Amino acid sequence: MDVSARFADFAHREAYGNSERYDTWCRAIAADHDLCARIAALPSHKQQPNLVLAATRYLGVVEVPPAEFLGWLRSNWDDICREVLARSTQTNEPGRTAAILPLLAQIEGPIALIEVGASAGLCLYPDRYSHVYDDKVRLDPAAGPSTVVTRCTTTGDVPIPTVLPQIVSRSGVDLNPLDVADLDHMRWLHALIWPGQIERDERLDAAAAIARADPPMLVRGDLNERIEGLVDAVPDGVTAVVQHTAVLAYLDMAGRDRFFGQMSRLNARWISFEGRGVFPQIDRTIPERTQHQENRFVLALDGRARAFATAHGQRLHWL
Repeated sequence: MDVSARFADFAHREAYGNSERYDTWCRAIAADHDLCARIAALPSHKQQPNLVLAATRYLGVVEVPPAEFLGWLRSNWDDICREVLARSTQTNEPGRTAAILPLLAQIEGPIALIEVGASAGLCLYPDRYSHVYDDKVRLDPAAGPSTVVTRCTTTGDVPIPTVLPQIVSRSGVDLNPLDVADLDHMRWLHALIWPGQIERDERLDAAAAIARADPPMLVRGDLNERIEGLVDAVPDGVTAVVQHTAVLAYLDMAGRDRFFGQMSRLNARWISFEGRGVFPQIDRTIPERTQHQENRFVLALDGRARAFATAHGQRLHWL
């Protein structure tokens, strides 16, 4: 897919209905041959719409009409390139825990929660957040209502839990772990949130405060190289649970196959939240009657598809 098609697709499939500004900006970029050529000159893995747009927000772009935005891109292109080359998309959306929770709650605890592609580790605290399903069912931590509230609309027979899981340790691996105590890291995490999504900005700050008070153990490195050691460090009597959200798509197929093989043999349960096509092995377990449905993410437990979900956990459809 060339740059123009990639930005047009992002506008249509991702931004439309979620961020009017990103929708119109991406359509404008897709129609601008000069800017598409500039983006195409970047390394292929740095041409992601999310990354380019986050760099503009990090650099302080204001929400202007598309024509002005294109002019701003041209005027600030060198700075944008510098940030794009130095950074990666590390969206750390606590709302994704609402989609993961129905699977996590099925696993016998106590649990050692391990995340690959952890970013700042904000998805490692599902037991510290409050969760609201269908505006009807609410789960709060044992200590009382949380400052972080996730909201998820469900269809199908979702096994909404009645109690939150017992998580006794939180660890993760990332090529570049982010630290919620670092102001610049927080600035980048906010830049990754789309314009107009004020609730996500507020939730990020609230989740970061929880993580600062009780930091996870995050290690730097390649997930395929570090995951075995993290699992092996879990003590007897504690269930290791490995989770990831929208991470494995950044590996080539050989890297994904290697990870799939590791999760098949390691002594751990495995929760996968990835786009369709990332793991063909998981896609093959989607029931035939739902194969045709247009859904971007597949939620799976131990390599078997259990639900479709939206990217940030706002909606969940049980298979």
